[in-house]
Amino acid sequence: MQQRSDDTRVTVNARGLTEQTVLRLQTFALYGSLVLIAAVVFGSLGIHPF
Repeated sequence: MQQRSDDTRVTVNARGLTEQTVLRLQTFALYGSLVLIAAVVFGSLGIHPF
């Protein structure tokens, strides 16, 4: 019985690690997209097309 709970604990830890990794990647993607948008906006302010 002890072995089953150890296996379950490892599975739960792996699942938590995966969820943490997914959350970290989503956060990185969100901030990366905001930085890209800010770079385009501030870069376009220096160009006067008219």
